[in-house]
Amino acid sequence: MNEIAFIFAGFFVGLVVGLTGVGGGSLMTPLLIFGFGIKPHLAIGTDLLFAAFTKLGGSVKLARARVIDWRMVGQMAAGSLPASLLTLYVLNQVGATDPAVQRVMTTTLGVALLLTAAATLYKALLGKAIAKHIHADDIHAATQPKHWALPVLLGAVMGALVTLTSVGAGAIGVTVLMLLYPALPLPRIVAADIAHAVPLTLVAGLGHASLGSVNWPLLALLLAGSLPGIYVGSHFLLKTPDRVVRSLLSVLLAYAGAKLIAI
Repeated sequence: MNEIAFIFAGFFVGLVVGLTGVGGGSLMTPLLIFGFGIKPHLAIGTDLLFAAFTKLGGSVKLARARVIDWRMVGQMAAGSLPASLLTLYVLNQVGATDPAVQRVMTTTLGVALLLTAAATLYKALLGKAIAKHIHADDIHAATQPKHWALPVLLGAVMGALVTLTSVGAGAIGVTVLMLLYPALPLPRIVAADIAHAVPLTLVAGLGHASLGSVNWPLLALLLAGSLPGIYVGSHFLLKTPDRVVRSLLSVLLAYAGAKLIAI
């Protein structure tokens, strides 16, 4: 029975990831800990590789639709991947994630997610609707940050957070990209976030695997459900009204934030 439950959990999270770019760590890690009683260190390590393979499936779908801006992905990865490797080195030197540090990180991130959820819901209900598509001539201008270093610096913060908690590759990533590229349509923001999360969670996940923090049979069951789920979700991403996606995103962020604070 548990095997079937894990597969359905994977499908649900994969569906949400494909539709919003959020759900890998924000939903799966609390679900594994509170719903299935998985130990936190195993939930974090397993979820990182789960997110990597799940979002790889979504990236293939979105790449075929040509909605991924690879330059944006590269700028974020230039900061996140070195930060992830540095964080893994520190974890390896310490021997394990310190419970007190983990508590501070998850609580801080939970508060940030709650605040982000409120801002996202405000934009969904009262803000101006952003076009689902953008003219080819305007794409270059819309993908220019105010300063070239901002994506790299914010990517570095994401890299450290994701490696420590498995949360942030989607929830924080979408929010960061919305702030950096406010004129960019939401589908392109979600697509870039999903593509960037693949190398980040893969590096962090393999690092945790080297520390013995991955449950491989559990990972296989979750992927059996998530890969079809994210394919379906990413298909509907381009057809779902922007306000619906933003509203769903705010609910997910609020849920994730509350769970993180409760850990």
